[in-house]
Amino acid sequence: MGDCGTQRKLCCFVLLCLLVAGITGGAIGIYKWHHSGLNRWHGRGSTADFQKIIQERCDDYTQQIQPGARSRNCQGIKQAFTSAFISKDPCKATKEDYKPLLDLAYTTVPCNKAVFWSKTKELAHEYAKRRGLLTLEDTLLGSLADGLSWCGEPGSPDLNYQSCPDWKKDCRTNYFSVFWEALSERFAENVCGTVQVVLNGSIENAFDKMRACPLLPSACLVCSSRTSARDSCLLPGQYGSQ
Repeated sequence: MGDCGTQRKLCCFVLLCLLVAGITGGAIGIYKWHHSGLNRWHGRGSTADFQKIIQERCDDYTQQIQPGARSRNCQGIKQAFTSAFISKDPCKATKEDYKPLLDLAYTTVPCNKAVFWSKTKELAHEYAKRRGLLTLEDTLLGSLADGLSWCGEPGSPDLNYQSCPDWKKDCRTNYFSVFWEALSERFAENVCGTVQVVLNGSIENAFDKMRACPLLPSACLVCSSRTSARDSCLLPGQYGSQ
């Protein structure tokens, strides 16, 4: 009887060990599978503390940078921003996804104050700052998103901090790229008066004609005096040189 009892306890112990090992192995497998899926994209992952940064930038913008925008609901703006992409396929973004955010938080730029740029970000921002002008990144939504990255995963309430789709290597309709396209279009549609454009006229394809020309048919190229204009939406003889 004693031997049977001992064998039974030994069998139970072995079974328990196998059960624990199976559960542990399964958990590790699921963890690795989950994180390998999150790492499948070629772009950098969502910025750490993304929602906190959005909230802090919004509060700073509405209270310090542009007190006239104090009535904006930063909590609602943060919610509208994240709701646009959370739990959705990161490669199936549409401009309609961002319409609630744009309608809620878009700020207009005074006439004669807008600056557009392409491939000249630092120069354009310095140019605008010295002249009291405004780039896209100086608007509320532009300032919130500038320098950040973000994407979600289908069915998940969390951001993907491991990787996000790259515009060239993964898909063009990712939530980062579509956001800037939608915001740029809204920016261009609402400008008035004289528009300043800062481009690098010394390189080929200084801007995307298909995207820029329909929005800005009368102002497309600023090139250096040492370089001939290579790209323009304007008719021959209408190039600007500065």
